[in-house]
Amino acid sequence: MAVSRRQFMKVSAAGLAASSVGALGFGGAGDALAAGVRPYKLERATETRNTCPYCSVSCGVLIYSMGDGSKNAKSSVIHIEGDPDNPVNRGTLCPRGAAALDFVKSPQRLKYPMHRKPGSDKFERVTWDFAMDRIATLMKEDRDKNFIAKNRDGVTVNRWTSTGFFGTSAQTNEAGYLVYKVIRATGLLPLENQARI
Repeated sequence: MAVSRRQFMKVSAAGLAASSVGALGFGGAGDALAAGVRPYKLERATETRNTCPYCSVSCGVLIYSMGDGSKNAKSSVIHIEGDPDNPVNRGTLCPRGAAALDFVKSPQRLKYPMHRKPGSDKFERVTWDFAMDRIATLMKEDRDKNFIAKNRDGVTVNRWTSTGFFGTSAQTNEAGYLVYKVIRATGLLPLENQARI
């Protein structure tokens, strides 16, 4: 919101007058002035701390939403800003992070798992259970077909190099450790992280 010099002077004068009147013992005058001020637009919004989804820097964001999620008041994101308490960005955001509200509100945003059947020219919406089962089945088939138990010299290597895993840096150390252990337990060697790219 742009504030002109004239508006700034008016508000400053009103604040000075209210505090002076309050200091002289007329406390009700300050309350009356405060009641006439327009309420802050995010005052009734629900604040949620999160991580910016764009790159590996993992800047902290504050997401403000209105509505309680019920049928009558569907929850909707109304504002996103940098988190001043986050040690990574201290409240600042790059242009992509500052435009994250457009990312959330975009009609092209993918919200559900989609599947394109072999031979089809379009994607269809599927359930999360179907998507997870499909991924697990394809991974199992590929691992069974391409698993390398021993190298040319007969040394046990237990490698699976035909599939890769791409992880995110926007997670806790504990989650990263668990992902690493699970992926390595399958024998996968190609493990990449967003922070290295």
